Amino acid sequence: MPGGYRAAMLEGAIVQAFLLTTDPQRARSFFEGVLGLRFLSGDESGVEFDTGGAILRLAVVDSFTPQRGTAMGWRVSDVPAAVRELAACGVVFERYDGMDQDDLGIWHPPGGGNVAWFKDPDGNTLSVSGHA
Repeated sequence: MPGGYRAAMLEGAIVQAFLLTTDPQRARSFFEGVLGLRFLSGDESGVEFDTGGAILRLAVVDSFTPQRGTAMGWRVSDVPAAVRELAACGVVFERYDGMDQDDLGIWHPPGGGNVAWFKDPDGNTLSVSGHA
């Protein structure tokens, strides 16, 4: 650590995650209406949701290419139950070549745990996971 100091200002602060969207109304419909997140606010620059411990802000842009890999995920106590509930709400889970995913689309990594991926309407890859 430079100078031997450790910052304390961020300890206990609320985390804010950022994703991009080209259509805030469509994003709101998905994150609030399908995923069940509580809408906090919105304006011409973005929309915000309470994720139960962090704030998710979807910033409005004209265009973008979604990043490779998982952009954001939720740790849940029961991944199969979460996948079934989300699928019943219309969420489609991703399948990846070379990954041994079960019938629900859940991958069980060698070190334990499980994860399933889905995309938001802008193509951001999201996940639900449980860890060993």
